[in-house]
Amino acid sequence: MKPAELARLTVEKYIKERQAPLAPSALIGIDVEKAGTFVSIKTNDGDLRGCIGTIFPTKSTVIEEIIHNAITAATEDPRFEEIQRQELNSLIYSVDILYPPEPVRSFDELDPKIYGIIVAAKSGRQALLLPDLEGIDTVEDQVGICKNKAGIPLNESIAIQRFKVERHPE
Repeated sequence: MKPAELARLTVEKYIKERQAPLAPSALIGIDVEKAGTFVSIKTNDGDLRGCIGTIFPTKSTVIEEIIHNAITAATEDPRFEEIQRQELNSLIYSVDILYPPEPVRSFDELDPKIYGIIVAAKSGRQALLLPDLEGIDTVEDQVGICKNKAGIPLNESIAIQRFKVERHPE
């Protein structure tokens, strides 16, 4: 089973039966045991329907991490209503496996097509933006959108970390 297939199976079983599927013993294309993951759910038209994840692993295996984040993306993303049964056939899933973040000293170390970012202000506000998102082509756009997502004023100083992902779309 591939990671995006696990996300789909998880959401469909949870929405229909309110329980998670049994975890498979392995996933095709995944060679890490533990990692942070993000599950993105879009409509067939490409509109985001849910996206939730973890920067660092919170579960004992990457498989359990995907299952947990798939359910959370489908039912608890605060930007959207919970996914309904009648939507299930019109959704597309993608799973990102995150590499550990590393600090950035300069915008020169960033590339929105390759790296996701985490911005954090001294106030404690922080946000994450995955790499290679449609419509985000410059570092300035990426940082500005991430600051806005965190509610950090554009002129406030921030610490930035970057990370790579291994993307597994359907």
